[in-house]
Amino acid sequence: MRLCEKEAAVEAVLFASGDPVEIESIASVIGEDKDTAESLAESLSMKYSSEKRGISIIRLNNSYQMCADRKYFDYIDRLFRQPKRKKLSQAVLEVLAIIAYKQPITKGEIEEIRGVNSDHAVNKLVEYGLVEERGRKSVPGRPRLFGTTDEFLRNFGYSSAEGLPELRAPGAKELEAAEREIDDMIAKGE
Repeated sequence: MRLCEKEAAVEAVLFASGDPVEIESIASVIGEDKDTAESLAESLSMKYSSEKRGISIIRLNNSYQMCADRKYFDYIDRLFRQPKRKKLSQAVLEVLAIIAYKQPITKGEIEEIRGVNSDHAVNKLVEYGLVEERGRKSVPGRPRLFGTTDEFLRNFGYSSAEGLPELRAPGAKELEAAEREIDDMIAKGE
C-alpha cells in the first residue's frame, strides 16, 4: 500500500471511530509500526490545519481523534440547537485546577488544599466527564484517586496534562481575565 493510501486509511479509521483511537491500534489496523502510524496521523493533522478545514485531527495523550474545528462550533450549535453547557462554579473550577495539576489525587488531599469539603465539586466534574477515577491509593482506607480525562483536554485545548501552563501567583486582573476566558470556553462548549 502506498503512503497516500495508508494516510487515507488512517483518516478513514479516525472518521469511522468518532472516538479517540490509540496510536497502537492505528498501527495495527494499517499494518505499520507505531512511529509510522504516528507520523501519518501527524501529517494528516498538519494538512487539515494548513488547509483551514472545518475538521481537525487532534492528539489526546497516546490517541488521535477527528473532530470539528472549534472555530465552527457556532454553526454546529445552530444545526443541533443543543442548550449551552452549564457554567462551572468557582468551587468546581478550583477543584478542577487542583486535580489537573496534582493528579492523581484523592478527595481528602483536595480538601486539605481547599480547607473545605469537596465531594459535590468532584462529583460534578465526574458527571461532566472532566474527571475520572484513576485507581486507589495504597494507604489505609484505599481512597480513590482522581485525574483529568480526554474530555478535559479537548474542552480546554491541551494535548496532554503535561501541556498545562506553568503555575505562578497571578494578580487580580489576571485572575479575572482567566475566569472570563474559562467561562467563555465553557459557554461555547470548547
